[in-house]
Amino acid sequence: MASSLTRDSADQSTEKTFFGHPRGLATLFMTEMWERFSYYGMRALLVYYLVSGGADAATGSQGGGLAMTAATTTAIYSVYVSMVYLMAMPGGWFGDRVWGARKTVAIAGFVIMAGHLSLAAPGQAMFFVGLILVAAGSGLLKANISTMVGHLYNGPEDPRRDGGFTLFYIGINLGAFVAPLVVGTVGKEHNWHLGFALAAAGMGLGLAQFLLGTKHLSPKSSIVPNPLSAEERKAVLTKVVLAVVGIAAFYGAVVALGAYTLNWALVPLTLAGLFIPIAVLTRIKRDKDLSGAEQSKMTAYIWFFIAAAVFWMIYDQGGSTLSLFADDKTADTVFGLGFSATWYQSLNPLFVMALAPVFAWLWVWLARKNQEPNTIVKFAMGLVLIGASFFVFIVPMNMAGGDVKVSPMWLVSIYMIQTIGELCVSPVGLSVTTKMAPQKYASQMMGVWFLAVTAGDCITSLLSIGGVDLNGLGVIALQAAAAVVAGFAIYAYRKKVQALMGDVH
Repeated sequence: MASSLTRDSADQSTEKTFFGHPRGLATLFMTEMWERFSYYGMRALLVYYLVSGGADAATGSQGGGLAMTAATTTAIYSVYVSMVYLMAMPGGWFGDRVWGARKTVAIAGFVIMAGHLSLAAPGQAMFFVGLILVAAGSGLLKANISTMVGHLYNGPEDPRRDGGFTLFYIGINLGAFVAPLVVGTVGKEHNWHLGFALAAAGMGLGLAQFLLGTKHLSPKSSIVPNPLSAEERKAVLTKVVLAVVGIAAFYGAVVALGAYTLNWALVPLTLAGLFIPIAVLTRIKRDKDLSGAEQSKMTAYIWFFIAAAVFWMIYDQGGSTLSLFADDKTADTVFGLGFSATWYQSLNPLFVMALAPVFAWLWVWLARKNQEPNTIVKFAMGLVLIGASFFVFIVPMNMAGGDVKVSPMWLVSIYMIQTIGELCVSPVGLSVTTKMAPQKYASQMMGVWFLAVTAGDCITSLLSIGGVDLNGLGVIALQAAAAVVAGFAIYAYRKKVQALMGDVH
């Protein structure tokens, strides 16, 4: 980006800053921007590469993919996204107990780049190895890079802290906006593997930026806050080795018997993505060390968690169900100018960058008038909006048929409605998670929040594996109705939930 380093007029020092913030923020901003460029570029290609060459690919689309059905593609996509967010919890554990945040992020960058290079290599086996590496690396990075942003400031009371995270959030969305336009277009319209290679190059740039700029980061980022003892390390290694050997032996036997299919991998991952969030919430809720007030807040938090899972179940289909519709049933020209269907994936980050400041101003303005909706009402609004987006989706689905393709503006409208819903749920959910977290689990609860995404995407995957046609009109209507009903249910029970929340509003 253009010269972004300015002098800090507040302290009149000669040290260069990044828009008035610690210079290390520029390092983390650029690292995250390029990591998101690689991640969202690859994600924009994923469903199209999986269906390419198969019966569910759009007419005239590029060949050379894996020729899978739309149902299998949706299941793989949903499992992959769910695993990225599931891996955020062990990623945070590695940062806290093994390597420290800085080293964990550096290792994550190498793992992600290796994953994209694996995707760029031909062959189905290399493709799935690449997905595993990208998911694992993204989980390691996601959990630690935000922590490093916090390390740049003098505690929660530093007046620059919120502004620093806002700039960091812009970096996330900037990378996500550009990626489908570049990586998506090259990969989908010209060569799949070149597109995946561009994603690897993006992560390489981010990693180089990080390694060159580490001298500007806080020394706290190199510290392991709660290192494993020698006994704990030995116990963990033993458990990991036994688990790996057990899994390898089991799947080796399945393959040897000739019984292996893709569902042998998808079903266990999907079930794990559902059971792990339930197990984590149950463990926290049943912890006898929690006070009565903390127990009450956790009961209320479960309401928000379930609501968020329903929200993400629909929202994340923007990269699968909506993407397949965009390629097959939506016109690919505007005013005579053609574009790739991957470009639709740039709409959400574009709308986030445009609308997030508006919503931030709106909540403050309403608060001054004592009319700001509380957290429960915002969640209800988000659920109703995500449901409404799929009700709108029904209209172009009915219009498209045979050779008839609908206007791109239908999908633009749907993505905009979903983004407005996201702005009512995602930042609010992050905030309420920090406010309602029991003291004992303060550092773990952000990972718990991400598990809502895992649960929602695993529900989508389970439906696809079970043979439910998620591209069918009836299923789209059912999901829309479920979200709207959930939104109204939360609103109807808002007084009960608020009572459980205690002093959190």
